[in-house]
Order: sequence, then C-alpha cells, then structure tokens
Amino acid sequence: MQVHNNKAMAGITLAALGVVYGDIGTSPLYTLKECFSGHYGLLPTHDNVLGVLSLVFWELILVVSIKYLAFVLRADNRGEGGILTLMALSKRKVRGTPGWLLMILGIMGAGFFYGEVIITPAMSVLSAVEGLEVITPTFTPYILPISLSVLSGLFLIQKHGTARVGTLFGPVMGIWFLTLATLGVGGIMDNPEVLGALNPVWGVRFMLDNGMIAFLTLGSVVLAITGTEALYADMGHFGKSPIRRAWFALVLPALVLNYFGQGALILAEPAAVKNPFFNLAPDWALYPLVGLATFATVIASQAVISGVFSLTRQAVQLGYIPRLSILHTSEKEIGQIYIPMINWALLAAVIIVVVAFGSSSNLAAAYGIAVTGTMVITTLLAATVARRNWRWPLWAVAPATALFLFIDVPLFSANIHKITAGGWLPLVIGAVMFILMTTWKRGRSLLAERLDEQAIPLDGFIENMEAYPPTRVAGTAVFMTSSSHGVPHAMLHNLKHNKVLHERVVLLTIRTKDEPYVEPEERLTITRLSDSFWQVLADYGYKETPDVNAILAQCEAQGLAFEVMDTSFFLSRETLISTDRPGMARWREKLFVGMSRNALKATDFFQIPTNRVVELGAQVEL
Repeated sequence: MQVHNNKAMAGITLAALGVVYGDIGTSPLYTLKECFSGHYGLLPTHDNVLGVLSLVFWELILVVSIKYLAFVLRADNRGEGGILTLMALSKRKVRGTPGWLLMILGIMGAGFFYGEVIITPAMSVLSAVEGLEVITPTFTPYILPISLSVLSGLFLIQKHGTARVGTLFGPVMGIWFLTLATLGVGGIMDNPEVLGALNPVWGVRFMLDNGMIAFLTLGSVVLAITGTEALYADMGHFGKSPIRRAWFALVLPALVLNYFGQGALILAEPAAVKNPFFNLAPDWALYPLVGLATFATVIASQAVISGVFSLTRQAVQLGYIPRLSILHTSEKEIGQIYIPMINWALLAAVIIVVVAFGSSSNLAAAYGIAVTGTMVITTLLAATVARRNWRWPLWAVAPATALFLFIDVPLFSANIHKITAGGWLPLVIGAVMFILMTTWKRGRSLLAERLDEQAIPLDGFIENMEAYPPTRVAGTAVFMTSSSHGVPHAMLHNLKHNKVLHERVVLLTIRTKDEPYVEPEERLTITRLSDSFWQVLADYGYKETPDVNAILAQCEAQGLAFEVMDTSFFLSRETLISTDRPGMARWREKLFVGMSRNALKATDFFQIPTNRVVELGAQVEL
C-alpha cells in the first residue's frame, strides 16, 4: 500500500512540474540577461554579478519557499487556491468597509493577472526562439514569424483541450529542469567562486554600493519569480505536498544551479552577458536546447492560459463577469475547460504585443509590474486570513507581514519606472478589467435592489393563489428567480397576460457559494410551500457549472419528479434603462447595460432545454 501511495505521489509531483512550475522554470532564459542588458548601466563586474546572484537566490528562498510554500499555501478553501479564493476567505470574517476594501484588492489582483497572462506567453516564447540568434545572426529576421506561429498554434489547439498533450508536460519539464541543472553545474565547475553569492552579504553590499542603479535593477531581478501565483492557484489540482516536493527536490536546485552557472560564465566571459543562458551550452547542443526551451515556454504559456480560464469561470460564478460560454474539454477532469471568447481575445492581444514590442528585452519592460502588484495584494489578503480566520496572534502576523511587504513593496516600486517603457500595458489591462468587474458586480446588486422594490412578498401571494386560484392548466412551470422571498417577475407577467397558472409551480433559485465545490448531498434544499407551490434552492461552488437538467434529476431522487416534455421553464428577460436615479454613474450604467446585452443567455449558461423555455420581458430603470 505504501509503495502504491509513493508511486501515486511521484506521479502527481511530476505532473505538478509541468503545470505549476512552467513559468518560473523558464525564467533563466531572460532574468540575468535583463539585469545586465544595459538598461540600467550595470556593468558585469565581479561584485555586481555576485550581488545580483545573491538577490536572485534569496528572492527564491524568501518569496517562493517561505512566503508562498510555507505561508500562503495554508490559505486553502477546501483545497482550492488563487487570488479570488483568497479574497473570499479574507471576507468571511470581515464586514462593512474593511470587507469592501478586501473585495477591491481581490479584484485588483485578478485584473493584474489578466495583464500578466497576455505578456507571459509572448515573453517566454520570444526569449526561447531568440536562442537561434546565438547560433547564427542569419535567423534574426525569422524570430518574430516563428514566435507568432508557435503562439498561434498554442491558442488554436485550446478548443481540443490539453488532456492528451498534458501527459507530456511533466516529463518534458522534468527533462528541462535536469538540463538547467546540468548546464549550471558545468559553468560553476569552471568558476566555483561564484558560490560565494549564497552569502546574503553580497546582495546587501550590492544594494548599498550601487544606490539607485541597484534599486532599478530589482525590476529585472523580480523576473526570477514570475509565476509564483501559479503555486497557489494550482493547489486544487495537485495539493500542497506535491507542489512543495517538486520545488525543493528539483525546481529550486535546478534554478539556483543554472543562475549560478550563468553568473560564472559572465565572470569568465563578460561578452556572454548578451544571452548567458544559451551561451552556457556547447555549440553542438544549441539546436536541441532551443527546441527544448521553446517546448518548455509553450508549456509555461499553457499553464497560464488554463489559469485564466479557471479564474474567469470563478469570476463568472461569483458575479464579477457576465455569463460566458464555458466548454468542458474532458469528461474526467472537471478543471479542463475552454472559454472561446477569452481564448480569441488573448490570441489577438498576444499577437499585437509581440508585433508591437518585437523582442523579449522590450517586453521585459512591461513584465514585472503586474507580478509584483499581485504579490503585494496576496500578502495583505493572506495576512487578513491569518489574523481573522486562523486566529493567529498579532505578534505572529505583524512581523511576517512586515517581512513580506519589506520584499514585495521595493520590488513593486522598482518596476514603477517601467511604466513609460511598456509597464503601462499590464496596468491598462488591469484597470480595464477592474472597471468591468466592479461595474458588473455593482450593476447586478443595483438590479437586484430595483427588482426587490417592485417585488411582492411570496408568502402572501401563494396564500392568495391557493384561496382564489386563477385558471390552472396541466403540467409543471419552473420559474427561474434570483430571489427566494419575492414573487418572480416572469410569474406576474404570465398571470397578467395569459391569466393562467400551471397545476404545479416550482420556484428555482441557483446560488453560488464562496466555496469551490458543494457536496452533491448538500446541493438542493426542497421546500413545499403549499399544495401546488414548491421552492428549490440549488447551491453551486464557484468552480462548478450549474446544470438545470442535473438539478431536475436530483430533485426526482428526492421525491420531486419532473416530466421534461410536460415542464415549461419561465425566465424574465430584463430590458435595462439608464436613469439619473442614485446608484451608479451614468457612464457605468450604460456600460452595465451593454455588458448585459452581450452576456450569454441564461438558457445556454444553465443548460436549460431550449424548446421548453418561455421568456417574458420586463423593463427595469437603473
């Protein structure tokens, strides 16, 4: 039994390599190159090289090993992680203005992630393909077309799912990390004094001696930890233990060895600083190394794309984004989803970014500000969870938070100077997503308020219908409603225009909880309100997709049977009108109206049989 468990753990750990560590695992392609690229005027002297290596090493230890793996991974919501999960956890014990501020932080973090996901594939693939320049400058004109071809192919295969290709991700990334370590060991053996950078004194001395130049260099040093959010976001797929095992057993040693090997090469041959990663390899290995690096960056990009699909579904379910078409690409893996609108929008954005920036060095200016912004937000939300949810004493929370912010804030500040050189891109994307998400959330809340103003209490209405029944017709009517205490508007319109009521009426409300999954036995709450009225409350987690057919089947198992061909579904389709009433600014009301018009129809999102649906319109003034 123990042998079987060990094999299973080894398999999960290997799989985690491909998904969790793809982004951070390809960082050696460009991190040291950007630190000494000439943007900051930093010369590759002995002290500077050891200083930068020391900063990179302790960044990996303090940020990844201690902050994320030891601290943030503790904040799980029934095994699930991610910035929206952290926001949901932090809000549980907080109400009023502090709770609202935590929600804003969570939405900002999600917005930063959308900005990062556009830059990551472009940056990673470009940096890998640029290895061809090291072989011969003849390849230079072809780097952009090759990169665009690889990226286009990556997005085109998304609709088919990644289950088959995904089985290769772990082994390929295992080979990648072993290659990193091998290349690094070769460089270190030629110049072992580089191991002195393990001493943090070199990093401190570098910061003190170089002043502003050292501070600005932090903007490139942070490239070594891009992808750290994946450690937390992918916790639900693999669990904490495999993620931690993969990091300490292979990823961390391989990264450190490769960075130090590059540093040793730069000390011996300062000219190699133009592309120290590929210059570290012997000439005969360059072609296969470029191929392996390109495959590794595709895997890293795939992990980020899958992450944004997952984040978008969470945002839809939690009410921050309008309903979108969400397709499942695997019958076995619930996390394997595809969102066409997001996929094509990402492809268009990535192509524009690659063409506009032209090289990984130019893109590096835009990279980092979104990553570090999310890091600061993660620290603040995780500290709230530790204090309020875990009941940690203030003397334990305060020093840990101060330590993490002491690292996060300078890294974020060092990236601010990049705004004019391309850093504006993730900020603009993040700001747009923030406006869209907050507008939709506030708009839905405002719409619910307006509908409640016009709502008739359910209890009195049912008593009146039973005492003075209108004409009753055969069959069952299912009224979809967001309110569990008011009469659905669709029912009122049906009575007003058709002057009939079905012999059995079911009021169905689908709710999303701040948990990733809801146990099947806890899904439904069925209440008989009168002889002919029933109420069904269906609860779903934010990582689940509601399915009305499945709800009806579960109702039948609990004694409330449905004959689909004898059942009609009534939905209210609101026509929204922007007004001067207090609630939202007019421009946001108009934006909300536009988003509502383009949202996926409820019949498609909830998978309601389309030939059994009746939609009744209603005008609502915002």
